[in-house]
Amino acid sequence: MSKSAVERWLEAGLFASRWLLAPFYMGLVVALVGLLIVFGRELYGEVSHILTMRPQDGILMALSLIDLSLAGNLVIIVILSGYENFVAKIATPERSDRPDWLGGVDFSGLKMKVMASIVAISAIALLRAFMDLAEPDTTLDRSKLVWLVAIHLTFVVSAVLLAAMDWLISRGKAHQGGGA
Repeated sequence: MSKSAVERWLEAGLFASRWLLAPFYMGLVVALVGLLIVFGRELYGEVSHILTMRPQDGILMALSLIDLSLAGNLVIIVILSGYENFVAKIATPERSDRPDWLGGVDFSGLKMKVMASIVAISAIALLRAFMDLAEPDTTLDRSKLVWLVAIHLTFVVSAVLLAAMDWLISRGKAHQGGGA
């Protein structure tokens, strides 16, 4: 049974609409450049007094830079895997520095990587707050710390529930495939 011209035109238009996502990914590239600028500013500000840092300050500096690095990693994962999953395959030469995960991260994997990054970023923010508590002149409100813990636990529980849903879905698909 052949499709009508209207149906073929509609489907071609719907399929082509995936290219409307490309500006979103370009916007994320701009955000990545912004993160790089913030990273550079943070690094410059901290390195300028690295010789007078206490160990806790060095740890906080490293945590801050790790936090920015994780955010940058998250943005690049979303850009590349989102583009490959929803717009088009990225053509790279066979002998390139193409990351192993590129092309192997489906929407479910992308979702889990985003959640894992959010949990890691939240954990670093929480650790930073705990380290600030050790300072005698801390201005961190204890109720703010409770909120930070609650938010972090919410992220952790959300990640676990997403992983459980993906596991259940994959088991369901395996079961359907095995029973056919």
